[in-house]
Amino acid sequence: SNPVVADLGTGSGAIGLSLASEADCGRVWLTDASADALNLARANLAGLGMRGAKVSLSQGDWFAALPAETKGSFDLIVANPPYVASNETLPKEVLDWEPVAALFAGKEGFDDIDHLLSNSSDWLADRAALVLEMAPTQIDRAVSLAAEFFDSVAVVKDLAGLQRAIVARKLG
Repeated sequence: SNPVVADLGTGSGAIGLSLASEADCGRVWLTDASADALNLARANLAGLGMRGAKVSLSQGDWFAALPAETKGSFDLIVANPPYVASNETLPKEVLDWEPVAALFAGKEGFDDIDHLLSNSSDWLADRAALVLEMAPTQIDRAVSLAAEFFDSVAVVKDLAGLQRAIVARKLG
């Protein structure tokens, strides 16, 4: 009842705003390091009407954007972090549409995934979950790392049948 949700690296706010609109959330935090992204999320928030009253936007890098007093209180954390390796070549239409900071995450594309998996458990309440999107080639490594911090980890396939996300649960 009234879960507290964080959409880290929210971008346009699509995921967090959908949760605020469709789920019975008590509070939804949208965070992003980019002021431009938060401005876009804020514009999209305007369309939620009264349901938007439970949404807070905050600028900063991952957990640093959240108020310290919220640590350990989240029922759900969702993120679609950058996961492309710095030496990988992407199609022009992707590079023209997405900011570079929203795509690339270090030499192996795992820097942000590593940070989120290593720190999310501290921000989650008992019986809570982290949902994290990544490239199919990163799933095995992410499952292995998540097992160090979470009680259970499940892999979710996308509509094309590719392993695309993990759901890591903290049972408490």
